[in-house]
Amino acid sequence: MPSNMGAQGGKAFGALKAQQREKLDEINKEYMEDQKYRDEEDLPEKLEGFKNKYAEFDLNDQGDIDIMGLKQMMEKLGVPKTHLDVKKMIVEVTGGSSNTINYRDFVRMMLGKRSAVLKLVLVFEDKANGAGSKPNGGGGGGGGGPPPKRDISSLP
Repeated sequence: MPSNMGAQGGKAFGALKAQQREKLDEINKEYMEDQKYRDEEDLPEKLEGFKNKYAEFDLNDQGDIDIMGLKQMMEKLGVPKTHLDVKKMIVEVTGGSSNTINYRDFVRMMLGKRSAVLKLVLVFEDKANGAGSKPNGGGGGGGGGPPPKRDISSLP
């Protein structure tokens, strides 16, 4: 095993991630020029969002989402899936043509009309984290517990 492996690890990983993002950008350009998607509302913003979401997955060396990457992502999102479930999700997205999800498969799934399990999870996660969700502030009675005690001086 080469001795410079440790020092190179982080840099090599960063370079790999940068290369993957460049590749995703190129694929996004193809979609923006594709006549089939020209009526898609906010396509550039959607594609940028898809790219960022896809890049969050632990991509393998080819820049695809493999079973372990998808399994880890589902756990991170708080929806753990069994190995078999994850395999089914990949088949659902790729039509069974591959055991990894490439970016084109991912974008087709996100822009498509079919409701793949993975799409539903990601859309739900965006809604939970995105606009419209209430911040978890204090106040109230703390969700079902007794209301906070008040002393006489705080009464009107």
